[in-house]
Parts: sequence; C-alpha cells; structure tokens
Amino acid sequence: MPALILKPGREKSLLRRHPWIFSGAVQQVDEEPGPGGTLDIISANGDFLARGFYSPHSQIRARVWTFDDKTIDRDFFRSRIRSSIAARNSLLDAGQTDSLRLIHAESDYLPGLIVDRYADILVVQYLTAGVEFWRETLAELLLEETGLNKLYERSDADVRELEGLSPRVGVLRGTISDPRIDIQEHGLKFLVNIATGHKTGFYLDQRNNRQRVREMAYGREVLDCFSYTGGFTVNVLAGGAKSVLAVDSSSDALSLARENAALNGFSADQTEFLEGDVFQVLRKLRDAARSFDMVILDPPKFASTASQAEKAARGYKDINLLAFKLLRPQGILVTCSCSGGVDAALFQKIVAGAALDAGADAQIVEHLAQAADHPVALTFPEGMYLKGLVCRMP
Repeated sequence: MPALILKPGREKSLLRRHPWIFSGAVQQVDEEPGPGGTLDIISANGDFLARGFYSPHSQIRARVWTFDDKTIDRDFFRSRIRSSIAARNSLLDAGQTDSLRLIHAESDYLPGLIVDRYADILVVQYLTAGVEFWRETLAELLLEETGLNKLYERSDADVRELEGLSPRVGVLRGTISDPRIDIQEHGLKFLVNIATGHKTGFYLDQRNNRQRVREMAYGREVLDCFSYTGGFTVNVLAGGAKSVLAVDSSSDALSLARENAALNGFSADQTEFLEGDVFQVLRKLRDAARSFDMVILDPPKFASTASQAEKAARGYKDINLLAFKLLRPQGILVTCSCSGGVDAALFQKIVAGAALDAGADAQIVEHLAQAADHPVALTFPEGMYLKGLVCRMP
C-alpha cells in the first residue's frame, strides 16, 4: 500500500478524526499512487492513522476515507452510500419534499461527493480527486441503491480546478430530455434547471428556512434580495404576503422565478421582479425612501475560506446596514450567509455592527441553519456553512 508519512507532531488533527491532511503536514509520500489513488496515512513514528486518497495538485494533499484499515473497494462505497440514504429516510418526512440531498461529502464520510435527488433524477458532483477516481463505480452504486435510472453530472464547481480537474457537465446515466424538472416542497411546486442552475439547480439547504419565513410573511410587504428562482418569494406569497419585490442580477433566474410564482397560482400584480445589482438597488431604494415590513438577504457565497473573510465581512455589513435602514417598525430582517470562511459568531458580529451603524435597535429572535439532509459531522465543523438570523425591529 502506498503511504503518506506525516511530519513529527502533525498527527493531532487525524487523532481528532478530521479528514483533511494539508501539504505542509506531509513529510514524504512512498510509492505515490497518482491522483485519487488510495494510500495509508502514517505518523512520523510509523503508526497507522487512516486510509485515504491522494490529491497531488491540491493544498489538501490527502483526504480520509476511513480511520481503520478497511479495504477501499466497491463494497466500501456501497456501505457508505446505503448508510447516507438510510439516514435521510429517518430524518425527513417523505411528505415534505420529493427533492433532497442524499450525500453531503465529508459530513457523510465521502469527501468531495455531493448527490442531490430531484424527483426521479439524481444530480452528482465529483469535487475531489478521490471521487473522480471512483466516478464510474459511484455512478453505478448510486442508481442501484436508489432504484433510479437517471443521473446528471454537475461537476463544474471551482474547487475542481484546485484538485487539478477540469469541469464535467452532462447526462451520466439514462436519458434526460429536458434539464428543467418539476419538484415539490411543503405543498409548493418549483421548476429547477439542473443543467444551468446554481449548485445542482436549487438551494435545497434552505428548505426549512423557506417554510419558516412563509409562516412570518402574512400581510407584509417584502423585499427579497438575491431572489434567484423565487424560493423565498413563492413561500412568502404562499404565506399571505401583501406584495413582494424580488431582486436578482440574473435575468434567467428571474424568468424562472416568474414561472414558479405562476405555477403556484400567484397573480402577476402581487410581485415585482427587478433585475439589478443588489448593492446598487438597496441604495436606490434607500434614496427613494422606500420601506418594507420584511427584508430577505440570501446572497451567494462571499468567502470560501477564512482568508477571504475580511473582504466578505465588508459585503455582508453593507447589505445588512442598508436592509436595516429599509425596515419599518416591527419589521423583520431574514439574513443569511453560506460562506464557509465566515462562521456563525463572526456573522452575528457583522450583522450587529450593521445594525449599530444603521441606528437600529434590532433583536435576534431566531437562528437559522441548513436542513437536516445537509448534516455536519462533529469532527468536521467546516460542514456547517449555512447560517442565518431572523432579526426584529422594535
């Protein structure tokens, strides 16, 4: 078995069962297995620590498959996939939705593998050298274990470049004539484009938060920023919002948002869809003395790593400050961050600073997080990427 030998004293994270080994911790690699190949991870003293895969092009030089000496083969992956699917069956009521995340990478002990189910189609992302190495085996097992026959690949995330991998997008198994899929969530219908949509097509991680915001929307005039294809917009309409102004920079996303609103029976006069840069739109709304009963901020990722947190913090503070200025008395701000480089404590500090600068005495009335089908392994806190606050104006 090829082996990666750690430098003295660099085994501490492995002993805490964190699955990443950075290049700076590596003393040497014996019998290099090539990208995605299996190797043992050994301490400087010669002790076996874990078995993982090699990523020669990444700063994360190896990732752990298992902390024991299990053989990494088809049966190993079948067991992991089966366990992940079973967990979803026990966590989610089948009546909630026909679309959910089945495998959440490191948090399901399959580093770099993302699998989302949209109705009868699986969408997969192979994001590391290890899962790329096993791509065909994993594709076969996913269909066998789910009983489905359609698999679409969306391996186009930026992280693949860091692994020395080129993007891959397209049908991997079965026949998919139309990438637009109808899904259902908490009694609502949505069109999802698995070929061009963000992530794998839809923000499944916000499922519970969309429902919670729906419960707070009755009679309110709502501003939905970074509205994308209308997930929050449709939910607040379903909750009885008086009106919604949905803002996004993508004309394609807004077009699909219009379709989603119509698909659920909401009339065009209830919602205004505005294409534009949210930062600029918020300033224009402030200058025009507009105000709202609820503002929703669900921006894309501003910081992938902690090194980008300072720049991201400025962006988050800017939009939250402007949002506070647009809220009426007793208004509600729903603000989110999906940036892995900004943890929950820092995000709350940023929002608090924005409220202070806006002269708003707001209260946190609720904390938001990703849905249960996006679990977080206790030894991998990086899996907790989505955080949110519901703030109320006095």
